[in-house]
Amino acid sequence: MTNAAGSGRENRLGDYLRARRELVAPETVGLPEDERRRVPGLRREEVALLAGISSDYYLRLEQGRNRNPSVQVLEAIARVLQLDEPSTEHLLKLSATAPRRRRAPRRETVIPRIMELLRSIEMPAFVAGRYMDVLASNPLAHVLSPELRPGENLLRAAFLDADDRIHLDRNDMVAMFRKRVGADLDDPRAVQLIGELSLASEAFRQAWARHDVRPARGGPVRIDHPQVGPMELNLSKLAVDDTGDQTLVIYHPTDTHPESADRFTLLASWAAETRPVREEDVRAVDD
Repeated sequence: MTNAAGSGRENRLGDYLRARRELVAPETVGLPEDERRRVPGLRREEVALLAGISSDYYLRLEQGRNRNPSVQVLEAIARVLQLDEPSTEHLLKLSATAPRRRRAPRRETVIPRIMELLRSIEMPAFVAGRYMDVLASNPLAHVLSPELRPGENLLRAAFLDADDRIHLDRNDMVAMFRKRVGADLDDPRAVQLIGELSLASEAFRQAWARHDVRPARGGPVRIDHPQVGPMELNLSKLAVDDTGDQTLVIYHPTDTHPESADRFTLLASWAAETRPVREEDVRAVDD
């Protein structure tokens, strides 16, 4: 479970480098195809050659025997591994040698003005916390999916819950979670969640092993609702200022799918019959 959940002695930089080089097809970096290749992706010596460093130096990086590489070396390796900006930033954070200060335990709560905003939004909306817990949501979100009620965890719902009416890319969700957690994988809450999902879901284990890192992003989402039928809605994610890790998530109709808009209107009429969001809908979890 050490590799899945993390520990203070884990070689996180080496694990990340190994996972990412295994995803790079040799032909994409100009190397000829080799039918005798026995490992996926690039070999260590190929990464070193393309990055302009010695094979021994790169080997020591992967083995955790050199924990203070220069930014220039890491950026060169990032180019070879075809890392985008968020993934390169994650790589640089993993190499940091300064000890991380443990944050004092605190409770994740939704500030009053965001609660007021949730009450006023006439679209399914909720606030997700650092660990992808639903901290607060409005009645229309509850009607859209029971997974959007306060107290639910979006990762747990995606990988363990049978209610799959909202079709999200689970690999994307894991990559966004890794971006939120960053290098702080000894955070007790992160350890508990990663460990639970790793034990229960092979799909999560495979997604976590890729070491993908992506910022929060939205886009079109297909929803198979049991009452109103299939819809395609837009999903928008907005960072909540002064909270650090909270995100306001909103589902809203798109002009390109009028039938979806009609079904969304019917869904909204049902939600209007439910009670408004209340203070007790807020989920406070240990951070």
